[in-house]
Amino acid sequence: MGNHSMFSEFILLGFSADPQTQTVLFMFFLVIHLLTLMGNLVMLLMIRADFHLHTPMYFFLGQLSFLDLCHSSVTVPKMLENRLSESKTIFVESCLAQAFFVFATGATEACLLAVMAYDRYVAISCPLLYGQLMNKQLCAGLVWGSWSLAFVDALINILLAASLDYCEDQTIPHFSCELSSLFPLSCSDTSPNFTLLLCSSVLHFFGTFIMIVSSYAHIVSTILSISSTSGRSKAFSTCSSHLTTVILFYGSGFLSYLLPTSGSPLEMVFSLQYSVVTPMLNPLIYSLQNKEVRVALGRMLRRYVNFFT
Repeated sequence: MGNHSMFSEFILLGFSADPQTQTVLFMFFLVIHLLTLMGNLVMLLMIRADFHLHTPMYFFLGQLSFLDLCHSSVTVPKMLENRLSESKTIFVESCLAQAFFVFATGATEACLLAVMAYDRYVAISCPLLYGQLMNKQLCAGLVWGSWSLAFVDALINILLAASLDYCEDQTIPHFSCELSSLFPLSCSDTSPNFTLLLCSSVLHFFGTFIMIVSSYAHIVSTILSISSTSGRSKAFSTCSSHLTTVILFYGSGFLSYLLPTSGSPLEMVFSLQYSVVTPMLNPLIYSLQNKEVRVALGRMLRRYVNFFT
């Protein structure tokens, strides 16, 4: 028996060890990561540069793009490195740090999606008072509250996980370090860790999901009370992008965390969807389904074309 100082590294075995498969996976994840970086950076630049998008809705969308950049950058670079490496190892300290940021960014995104749902509820239910109710101070407070709550919760969970003794198998059947993957490697009593993680999951994921469902229940009720068909269609169109993002995030996230940590192909698919694919898709969803974003993107492209010509 001993603590985690007995060894300095974990082994991440989340994918096939076949060299040809590793090369294909490297190229696949590299393309996804580059698209994620490009899409979210363009979204951030566009929101900041176009004054037409200086509204609460796009302020929150900019925060979502920044979160997607952070969440993807926490896991994908190490995943790419391991696709080209034979050892596929990660230092214990790096693994704990990665688990911290995966938890913190994921929990922040859950809170932010709930905030965005509330923003859509206010915009549709009280359009005349929208600017007054969703003022800059409130928007900044909601964002800072989301970040703070998530990071404090992640810090508590990681500090408790860092005190565990890791003296069993060093192999993690996953492509990244997450708290649920670390607990089976410990020879300590992990019941307090599981209890704390369960409470955190209930708070951040199930709690925020209930808030989103409640906001959309009120939104649907308001939309149904609109007499004109065009009015109902216009009101619903302002929520379609956010609703698609919520379905992708919570659908893959719930399935990923509800499945046991076994390294099964199904678990890998949902984990990849949650942590790698969704951050790439979010800018596309808001670009394709939101007319204001498409118009702003066209203005930005024309500005840059005119500048270089």
